[in-house]
Amino acid sequence: MLPNPSTTPHPWRKRLLATEFIALAILLGSMAILGRSSDGGTLNPAWLIIPAAASLAVFLSFIGLMYLRWVVAAEAGKATRHKLVFGLLAVTLLGVWVYGIANTWLSMNAG
Repeated sequence: MLPNPSTTPHPWRKRLLATEFIALAILLGSMAILGRSSDGGTLNPAWLIIPAAASLAVFLSFIGLMYLRWVVAAEAGKATRHKLVFGLLAVTLLGVWVYGIANTWLSMNAG
């Protein structure tokens, strides 16, 4: 008997989950290390690339998983609405990320 297509996971699901949790571990580790190293002196802004890249990987993998859950699994009649809502949410999440990174960078350079 063939497996039900709705119960078989998408081939990208495991990769996206692994990426999300590995990037989250890197993000938390880098934040802890940067928190300790910046106590006594100045911090080179180039070191912020590590948590910025890890947070972007977390956001992108989350958006990818959200796409698999909402758009790929949607019925054909509702696919357009799901794509529209997904697109708005993805643009909003990436906008929040860009805003946070820009504010962090500006605050590091202003001080």
